[in-house]
Amino acid sequence: MRHLLAFTVFGLFCLPLYAQHDPQQPSGQAPSQGDLSATTEAMGHGHHDHEHMGAHMHMTALRDPQPADADKAEKVVEQVRPALEKYRDYKVALAEGFKIFLPNVPQKMYHFTSWRYAVGEAFRFEPTRPTSLLYEKHGNDYTLIGAMYTAPVRFSEDDLNERIPLSVAQWHQHVNMCRPPKGHEMEMLGKHARFGLAGSISTQEECEAAGGTFLPHVFGWMVHVYPWEKTPDAIWSVERQLDHHDHGMAGMEHSK
Repeated sequence: MRHLLAFTVFGLFCLPLYAQHDPQQPSGQAPSQGDLSATTEAMGHGHHDHEHMGAHMHMTALRDPQPADADKAEKVVEQVRPALEKYRDYKVALAEGFKIFLPNVPQKMYHFTSWRYAVGEAFRFEPTRPTSLLYEKHGNDYTLIGAMYTAPVRFSEDDLNERIPLSVAQWHQHVNMCRPPKGHEMEMLGKHARFGLAGSISTQEECEAAGGTFLPHVFGWMVHVYPWEKTPDAIWSVERQLDHHDHGMAGMEHSK
């Protein structure tokens, strides 16, 4: 199964404007654009070792449904659908400041990210202002399929549940990344990668022994919504978002 990806890389969010830096994390340990881009390219070209993906992914627990959960989640979707309609024309998204993450790297899904909305997600949840718009590429055109929302890594599962009920949707984050020492960046790539979110190294002890820098949290929380699907399971599909992440996404820098 292609999920349990590794990355996100998407560093998307790794860019300073994408998320807020955690003041408790030393500045030297913040993920760099190079970290993210290298991992994304590895994912985008299918050179990843699924054996190690689970160690780099953390999912929220699926909760038992509460009486108001389904209605609350549906109200989010009802806000998302009309808000996204204008972005079916991807040029509108670009004109409004959304940026394509790694446009030249072949990906199953492309993230068009608004750094402004990403920062806002740390303070409030606004379904009409997603961090990223999700597109599939067909030739030179892009087809809108959904949106991605983000939250700071400091958020508890109760905090996330307030935004979207965890009985309906599962959020994920990318964890346990070993940044390679200088000169070993290519070891983030390939089937037998050691470093990065696709690498075999997933503990601080292993990372320090290899001369790397350990990042327990690389990005913040993320969740995808596919509002034009027909059922709640498809609208909040975990399999689909993880499958897409395996091929390159846009992730979030450690936020606080």
